[in-house]
Amino acid sequence: MCMNDNELRDFLNEKYLKYNNEAFIETDPIQIPKQFSQKENIEIAGFMAATIAWGQRKTIINNSIKLVKLMDGNPIDFLMNAGDNDFKHFSDFKHRTFNGEDCIFFLRSLQNIYKNHDGLEKIVTDSYLRHGNIKDTLADFRKIFFSIDFPERSGRHFSNVEKKSAAKRLNMFLRWMVRDDGMGVDFGIWKDIKPADLFIPLDVHSSNVGRKLGLLARKQNDWLAVEEFTGRLKEFDAEDPVKYDFALFGLGAFEKF
Repeated sequence: MCMNDNELRDFLNEKYLKYNNEAFIETDPIQIPKQFSQKENIEIAGFMAATIAWGQRKTIINNSIKLVKLMDGNPIDFLMNAGDNDFKHFSDFKHRTFNGEDCIFFLRSLQNIYKNHDGLEKIVTDSYLRHGNIKDTLADFRKIFFSIDFPERSGRHFSNVEKKSAAKRLNMFLRWMVRDDGMGVDFGIWKDIKPADLFIPLDVHSSNVGRKLGLLARKQNDWLAVEEFTGRLKEFDAEDPVKYDFALFGLGAFEKF
């Protein structure tokens, strides 16, 4: 599809308005943290929903709902008070290759973060303010997340940007927490991270659309592709490049662009 930059900007903005609204939430995992008003519950439910956000969307949502129910509908209260017997209830949880062992570790790590590191926002924001960029922030986040004993198999479920992972689910989680464009989709509860510094949550839909639009040349969906794609999107909105995430996903998933 051949468009000049002005036509492409108009096209992307049209699709941004079409998909980046509350009606889209019904089909998206962001509906899970939308159940909550307490900041910590939004963070925890959002992080766990983002963690298992691959595969069929209906299954992602159903399994995320199951996780919230297993946390008694109050994730922060559960984590602050959970003991070994409470975590055993997650032993049979399964979402594709993310199993009960992985789930229990992720919850224990979140428990450690909220009990000993003042929560997700604190560790992510402190690293961002120290480094000034998201890539190093995500690398630090991973190190803290795996600072307690963990099953070797669980490492695959937390992207490693130092190994050039595209980190789609982590970038999506950051988008949820950081962006606030008044459209009622993202939460915008982390105020110290600039939306301008976020990266596109690159998946098969957005990457295919990006290549068709001439916004992504790299064939491999890795961190270099994320940087390239986000850089091109900054040409259309330097302050909020990932505003086009839902538009790109919608074009691929719903319009079969």
